[in-house]
Amino acid sequence: MNAPSRDGAPQAVEYRLTESLQPSPLSLFLGFAAMVPFAAGAACAWLAVGVWRVGIMDATILWGCAILTFLAGVRRGVSFRTPGGATVAQVATTLWLFSIGMATLWVFVLGGTGRAGGATLAALALLLVGYTSLAVLDPLAARSGEAPLFFARLRPVQMLIPIASLAALLVLRATR
Repeated sequence: MNAPSRDGAPQAVEYRLTESLQPSPLSLFLGFAAMVPFAAGAACAWLAVGVWRVGIMDATILWGCAILTFLAGVRRGVSFRTPGGATVAQVATTLWLFSIGMATLWVFVLGGTGRAGGATLAALALLLVGYTSLAVLDPLAARSGEAPLFFARLRPVQMLIPIASLAALLVLRATR
């Protein structure tokens, strides 16, 4: 450890990190709990009619925006502990995911939500790109040491839930 700065805080801290290939039980619970609204939204939208269907689809899309931008923040947060500072890939992934989440919100809100089919289809397509990106990029980041090791196994399985759910909503909106 280096000598403290004038305000008494250390200038640098060295730490040793040991991480598991398996997520903690709490990480698993919270990670999959955040996916439940996708599956519930898709199932309920297929069963609902009229204004209920529109409302359920709208809520699911908004949930998708919130979670995607949150996961962009998770990636940024992980980069703060990267030795030597954040990598270009970490920052690019954060910006990519955040941009997709915000673009989805922008298209969705300006398009008039569920009342305008084109906006809903575009929002669902953007979210599908974002969640598919997570399923592909997070395992790569884990293997290169830019994300927790357990992301390599967790993210592809976890992201299947929003990918399948959003695809089901896309089909529903395109056909009904």
